[in-house]
Amino acid sequence: MAAREQREIVSRRARPAKAALSQDVIVSAALDLLSQKGMEGLSLRKVAAALDTGPASLYVYVANLDELLSLVLDRALGEVERPNDPAGDWREQLKMLLRSYFTLLIDRPGLAQVALRTIPAGPHMADLTETMLALLTRGGVDVGRAAWALDLLLLHSAGLAAEQDNRRHTSMDTLMRRLKETTDSMPADTHPNIRAAGAELYTGTRERYEWALDALINGVIDTPRP
Repeated sequence: MAAREQREIVSRRARPAKAALSQDVIVSAALDLLSQKGMEGLSLRKVAAALDTGPASLYVYVANLDELLSLVLDRALGEVERPNDPAGDWREQLKMLLRSYFTLLIDRPGLAQVALRTIPAGPHMADLTETMLALLTRGGVDVGRAAWALDLLLLHSAGLAAEQDNRRHTSMDTLMRRLKETTDSMPADTHPNIRAAGAELYTGTRERYEWALDALINGVIDTPRP
């Protein structure tokens, strides 16, 4: 009888040791998945697979996907640039901070969608909130308006970032051509204001964002809270 072919046996001890599971490791894996595949590529099951473990193991460290998303966003917020000159121009420092927040959301695919879905409750969000409130009150905005303004300003940047994130796989040339064709097709007798505005409806990217920041901040300063 022919000798059976010997099957190579690999000891489990020869495999690379897995990193010990922790909340920090889980958040890091989730942030990596989000950057690679966006919101549609992120779930507790997929995070568990990336860590070579079962989904049930994650529940020791996170209650559900919503809590994980909150932790992921808070981790990312640690990258937002904060002003460090207490004597500097408060308005310019606030705009710098918001630009940094907006850029962070643009640079990490899917993160803007997370920002619109959840409210982080970690240390980085606390630092961001404290900084924004300090800048607004330094500018003469009372604490009540400053509290509402914080939400308004962050939502504006997150919403615009999410809009651009959704267009990540769409050619801007194609999109602009469609917008121009739609605008040009509007009859002047029924839509005179659209025809008059023309390309102004969709021109400007960076300039539009900067104008919106000034418009929002000016509105916060001049509009009393009910």
